[in-house]
Amino acid sequence: MPEDAPLIAGHPTFGDITDQISGITERRTPPVWYLALGAAVSLLMVLVGSVGYLVWEGVGIWGLNNPVGWGWAIINFVWWVGIGHAGTLISAILFLLRQRWRTSINRFAEAMTLFAISCALIFPAIHVGRIWVVYWMFPVPNQMGMWPNFRSPLLWDVFAVSTYFTASLLFWYTGLIPDLATFRDRAVKKIKKYIFGALALGWRGGNRQWRHYELAYLILAGISTPLVLSVHSVVSTDFAVSILPGWHTTIFPPYFVAGAIFSGFAMVVTLTIVARKIFSLENIITVNHLEKMTKVILLTGSMVGYAYGMEFFIAWYSGNIYEQFVFINRAFGQYAWAYWIMIGCNVIVPQLFWFRKLRTSITVMFLASILINIGMWFERFVIVVTSLAQDFLPASWDYYKPTIWDISTFVGSFGLFFTLFLLFIRFLPMISMTEVKAVLPEADPHNYRHGDRHE
Repeated sequence: MPEDAPLIAGHPTFGDITDQISGITERRTPPVWYLALGAAVSLLMVLVGSVGYLVWEGVGIWGLNNPVGWGWAIINFVWWVGIGHAGTLISAILFLLRQRWRTSINRFAEAMTLFAISCALIFPAIHVGRIWVVYWMFPVPNQMGMWPNFRSPLLWDVFAVSTYFTASLLFWYTGLIPDLATFRDRAVKKIKKYIFGALALGWRGGNRQWRHYELAYLILAGISTPLVLSVHSVVSTDFAVSILPGWHTTIFPPYFVAGAIFSGFAMVVTLTIVARKIFSLENIITVNHLEKMTKVILLTGSMVGYAYGMEFFIAWYSGNIYEQFVFINRAFGQYAWAYWIMIGCNVIVPQLFWFRKLRTSITVMFLASILINIGMWFERFVIVVTSLAQDFLPASWDYYKPTIWDISTFVGSFGLFFTLFLLFIRFLPMISMTEVKAVLPEADPHNYRHGDRHE
């Protein structure tokens, strides 16, 4: 796309953008939203029931065995954390790099980050067994004088993910403030005017407020940027600090970060395609935006594929027979079916995006984004299970199989994600009106085409 080509199709005015995005929440709630919310809440109840039964009975209801002490809970945790990476990347890093195409999708992606992290935080908490003493993981003194063991990777997760969530929440909310003030000013009902007025923090759009807002947004973007790299590096260190073959490797931090961005962008594409169709946002979220995201998916997917190959090279080069066995067993052993699903979805599927015709096809994008996240879940399954199921002692080997409670807890986490997401798109601006207006030709005082843009 040429540098001066418009990012928003159809030549809308500032008022058109405000009316289109605000209208999504101001119009009468469509029946399909209630149906979708009912389905999401039903899945959420499955999660509540599964966790409640887990608290009552203990982790024995899961498929955990000896030696597979980590199962679906850790797989799902790492997967959900990865999903949450795209939002902060799109918002913070692309903002600092002055990539203006982010403006149509950043709010959408930021919200997805918060909801994915909320789902992720559930799994380490319930995996510890005695959930009622989970507060021991936090640095607070208690009556027994116990303090957290900061040498435990579980503690690193608590600090890394909670810090990431806090920074992402502040970044998301700061960007919302001007739009919340617009909702306040357009509100007809008093209750909405009071709620949005309180959330807008007295925003009036004055010059001083804009200067403070832009500085705060820049600072939060700077804080959030290293967190994109650090959070999944810390999560990968859960595995890398062990001495287990298949885990004890220095390639994990960059490999996990690339995989997180890979899966996160795929989820953004999936949700964006559905939302732009339902709410008729094709003029704001164009095929050009989706194509740029598929290019990021192609890049990070190639990095993930490279990491898969390097793992075999490192195992061979190390001369460690245990390390070599793990990787050969992954490809040709009892879990080979999971390994090749991972390779097919994460390495082969993204190669479709080398072709412009395919990376601009909405159908191909949608199907590929779903397959990629299926593949990324299987990647975590392969990493966690294959290294544990066949360890140093053949006498202890066992085959890991999930139970109905493993499956119901994972499926139920989608209920939490989609419940939060549906509430977000119904009551808050799903696209940043302020930032979309900033990329319109009218926002540039030096735009020489301003007078003849309708020609």
